[in-house]
Amino acid sequence: MAQSVPEAVEDLLTGDPVAAHLATCSDGRPHAAPVWFRYEPADGDDRPVIEVMTTGRKLANVRENPRVALSIQESEAGHPEWTVTVRGTASVVEDDEQNREANRRINRRYGADPDDWSDNTLVRIAVGSASHTTY
Repeated sequence: MAQSVPEAVEDLLTGDPVAAHLATCSDGRPHAAPVWFRYEPADGDDRPVIEVMTTGRKLANVRENPRVALSIQESEAGHPEWTVTVRGTASVVEDDEQNREANRRINRRYGADPDDWSDNTLVRIAVGSASHTTY
């Protein structure tokens, strides 16, 4: 059975688009970098999923170690309003059509041209846990 994400967290993850920081780890060295994301609630017995498009060090780290964390924060003038922390297991999607469609979904969410960053690769994060704080 899928582990549920609290409704309050789902509301934050599907609300106004904000950047997240994807934390990966390779060779015992953490790496965190900003990414755009799209949250997909659980469907049946599946876990909720977060999609990100990425390349470079983040992608290489995920290929080596699929355990990741995502930190998302909304702030006003530098003062946090809420934060969400997600931990999960990432998988790299090698299918060109799935990459293209996911890239378009994420770009649409952030108001970017549909084919911007089309050289990036789709990473799907199966959500294991999600927590949040509202300030």
